[in-house]
Amino acid sequence: MGREYPSLPVLAVAAIIVDNGEILLVKRANEPARGKWSPPGGVVELGESLVDAVRREVREECGLEIEVDGLLDVVEVVRRDSKGRIRFHYVILDYLAHPTGGELRPGEDASEVRWIPLRELENYEITQSLRKLVERHWSELLSR
Repeated sequence: MGREYPSLPVLAVAAIIVDNGEILLVKRANEPARGKWSPPGGVVELGESLVDAVRREVREECGLEIEVDGLLDVVEVVRRDSKGRIRFHYVILDYLAHPTGGELRPGEDASEVRWIPLRELENYEITQSLRKLVERHWSELLSR
């Protein structure tokens, strides 16, 4: 099943990694959010556990190893084309995590990767789903 114009929703994971008031974000190199900042993450592979998928995606996109702390939220992203057809439909499980090693560097799916202060997110073009997640969990994220 393809990611674009799928016949079913696509299951994905993302890592919400916050340390000392900064969140780790990647600038997307591909659609559906090309050019926007979002948490590292991607599609779960067949037979892969959700936690293993989060770890793999962060390693591939950011070069970091992480420990997954638990599920934070579930978001749904649906994008339609000009004819109203569903072009993208993702169900994304957002996991809290913290880095345990590795070297920060952008992977294939990310044009950039950086730590961004939570209080400066309004200065970045972030995805709508990240904006809503931060609004819902602001105090919890600031306390990490």
